Amino acid sequence: MESITEYMNEYKKQMEKGHIQKAYQGLMSYIMALRAYFQDKYPGYYVSGNIYYGYMDMTYFSFSPKSLKERNLKVAIVFIHEAFRFEVWLSGYNRNVQKQYWQLFQENNWNKYRIVPQDKGVDSILEYTLDDNPDFGDTDKLTGKIEKTTLSFIKDIEDFLSKH
Repeated sequence: MESITEYMNEYKKQMEKGHIQKAYQGLMSYIMALRAYFQDKYPGYYVSGNIYYGYMDMTYFSFSPKSLKERNLKVAIVFIHEAFRFEVWLSGYNRNVQKQYWQLFQENNWNKYRIVPQDKGVDSILEYTLDDNPDFGDTDKLTGKIEKTTLSFIKDIEDFLSKH
């Protein structure tokens, strides 16, 4: 295992090159624009006021219809840094809500989306990959794909919950 000193020396070298800062700034600008896009286009949905920037592990914002918010559920559009992909997650507003809905999906053997094992520190109930190789050279197309798939994810969850 390397020491923190070795990690920091490598970090310094990479920062001196300047590429990481530019890439990170571009990514954060895109996520801010994506959040604003959803907020403007879907005024009836709850869009979080802030973006969670994370520790270069994940960055996300929530985007939830009233029907899920009333059940204390939320949808998050998440960028996973290490895997370099966008995902959509269903989460509860707290651990009790999360456990309740996790059990509902589990008991009904719902397999449309990945049911996440409920280990300590898990923040989601369901997860789905929106784009596992995002093309930041065509952000309009990327935004369209994220939007279409997120709305489908939400509709599928609403349909399931209306029957259970």
